[in-house]
Amino acid sequence: MALAVADAHVDVSGSLKGKPGPILLLGAPGAGKGTQAKDLAAKWEIPQISTGDLLRTNRDHGTPLGMKAKQIMDEGKLVPDDLVNEMVAERLKQPDTANGYILDGYPRTLGQAKWLDEHVGADAGVLPVIAVSIQVGYNELLRRITGRRNCPVCGTIYNIYLQPPKVDEKCDLDGTPLVRRSDDTEEVFRERMRTYDSQTAPVVEHYRAQGRFEAVDGSKPVNAVAAEVEAAVARLRGSGTEKTEKQNRV
Repeated sequence: MALAVADAHVDVSGSLKGKPGPILLLGAPGAGKGTQAKDLAAKWEIPQISTGDLLRTNRDHGTPLGMKAKQIMDEGKLVPDDLVNEMVAERLKQPDTANGYILDGYPRTLGQAKWLDEHVGADAGVLPVIAVSIQVGYNELLRRITGRRNCPVCGTIYNIYLQPPKVDEKCDLDGTPLVRRSDDTEEVFRERMRTYDSQTAPVVEHYRAQGRFEAVDGSKPVNAVAAEVEAAVARLRGSGTEKTEKQNRV
């Protein structure tokens, strides 16, 4: 389905001006996607939309969609695409999405990606979804995950490889022994990576084939990664505008 593209102004420095539109931010466990999504959403004054949050909100508020999802989850089953799509559709009707939004954890499947394209492209003048992937090497991700420790008293987070405490395995602030989450193990991480790779690969190829995908280096400092994500969004929006203008001239 052809998607109409609205104006997206990009200056020579790569900074996006005006509305950034819908952005899918991808990143493996430990890549820093959550931090980037939160910071960019605040900077651009657009919402961060997470399917996990949508499921919890609908369930906790007892909405018809939430009650359906709760019954399915209580049975230990995965919430089907059509139900997740309905929740996303309802969320996108809210006025705070007018200038764009950052998608976190959705679309996870090729079916969801195709549905989203059709839904977003249903209204003339709407910017299409673009995808930016924050990529970090496997060994670096492993260190970020398995090295995480936190203080059970004050909540301070450390990493024994990257940001170690002054005294091994003890909090700098109160001396409390640090703890590790039960799922911050190599075995759990390996399985999460397999799941992420298998789910994400077709979604990435979907957007790449349409020229709506870029990858950035997530091993850099947080501010540098944010700058790369912004530049990627600016390039994708500029490219999309140029393509549409060419099509309109034909």
